[in-house]
Amino acid sequence: MTKQVSIAKLCMLAGKIMLKSGAETYRVEDTMNRIAEAYGMEDAQSYATPTGIHFSVDFSEHTNFMRITNRATDLHKIAEVNKVSRSIATGKLEIDEAFTMLECIDHAKLTFPEWMQIIAAAFVSGSFAIMFGGTWPDFIPACIAGSTGFAGMLGANRLVDIRFIAEFIGSVMIGVVAVLFISNGFGASLDRIIIGAVMPLVPGLHITNAVRDLMAGHLVAGVSKGVEALLTAFAIGAGIAVIIGFI
Repeated sequence: MTKQVSIAKLCMLAGKIMLKSGAETYRVEDTMNRIAEAYGMEDAQSYATPTGIHFSVDFSEHTNFMRITNRATDLHKIAEVNKVSRSIATGKLEIDEAFTMLECIDHAKLTFPEWMQIIAAAFVSGSFAIMFGGTWPDFIPACIAGSTGFAGMLGANRLVDIRFIAEFIGSVMIGVVAVLFISNGFGASLDRIIIGAVMPLVPGLHITNAVRDLMAGHLVAGVSKGVEALLTAFAIGAGIAVIIGFI
């Protein structure tokens, strides 16, 4: 394997990890270009969208392409790739060492297990219910509704590899649990419980990345992420509307 091919594979792997972990596309391209430049590759060109990466060194050379199918949010992996990139830029890592480190990052499991994410979703839901004007009787129902909906979303995501359907099922479960609490005399406000419980499903990172990509001039990536966030918001709203319609 030539040195140029090794560097191209290294850049593609770094970009793949960052895109799969939810990084902005302009940050992905910048990291890939900096790694290539640090190893002496001139005129490196990278182009990233939420679903794919292109990388080439010269227009007379081959262009590398990689499709990104599954995406999640893992800021820890993004930080680890940035750390490797900075070490490469300062000349502290050889190509083989950097590739091994990136492979370890790529195969590492999410920092927090699912049970801990569900507990965090419970406290987030209860806190948002209070912040949006709810009273303390709404706190526990919002915690249970939020954790149930988040667990339902994770479980549905395993069965159906379409995230929007999983988010729709999660929001339906939130609506069912919230209505059951109110109809049995627990909680004071159905609206506040539902609003707090859906907050862990809201695509805040997608909206932020869409705006940052648009401001950086990456119009295709920014618009596609914005549409993805809009579809997620529609799935959440549709799930709640289905339950409200049956009341």
